[in-house]
Amino acid sequence: MLSIKEVYDLFDAVGCCSFATLDGNGGVDSRIAHFFAWDEEGLYLRTMTGKPFFRQMMEGGHLSVCGERTEALCQWDDDNMPHFQPGYMVRVSGQVRLLTQAEVDAKAAANPQFNVAIYDINKYPETVVLVLQSAWGELYDYDFNKVHRDHKILRERFAWGGAEFAAPGFHITDDCIGCGACAEACTHAAIVAGEPYVILGERCDECGNCHHVCPTGAVVEKGLPQ
Repeated sequence: MLSIKEVYDLFDAVGCCSFATLDGNGGVDSRIAHFFAWDEEGLYLRTMTGKPFFRQMMEGGHLSVCGERTEALCQWDDDNMPHFQPGYMVRVSGQVRLLTQAEVDAKAAANPQFNVAIYDINKYPETVVLVLQSAWGELYDYDFNKVHRDHKILRERFAWGGAEFAAPGFHITDDCIGCGACAEACTHAAIVAGEPYVILGERCDECGNCHHVCPTGAVVEKGLPQ
């Protein structure tokens, strides 16, 4: 499972990411931001108390972040069909906590990544630091045109701070009759023969092709974290 540092490095390589919060009226707000530090407690961000971003995190306690890194989103052929370049998407979702000034000072004394937070607090006194302390997420590494490998995607889910996650991919039950229709329909090289056939969750895009063609209804969804 990915460590918090590895998750931070993935987001750091993306740079600017989408940070989404509940707006308190049944909707969602988003803005472009970034994490500035990490430690074993989680990922750190800063904002100011006068911003809706801060109020929404304090009221809802929840934050969801995603980003994508690729050399080019896609190239188009003469038939106006896209050819996606290899890259990855990363997302994380969980609970945030506001740090006290004493906590920020202590972390800055041990971790130079927090120097920027101290600088901002001195320049803009309404600056605060929060930590995404209990969260689950996923790295979605894609190579849809199979430039570097013989399958399209690799998915890896992770969690910290007591959060849990469901493994990605569909599942084939014992109702499988071994006809192989699912494997023939799968474009992601995610299904291997067996009794029953087996879906490799890390390669499964949950597109539903296997579910669509299964004559016995043996392909089922695993479900996702709430």
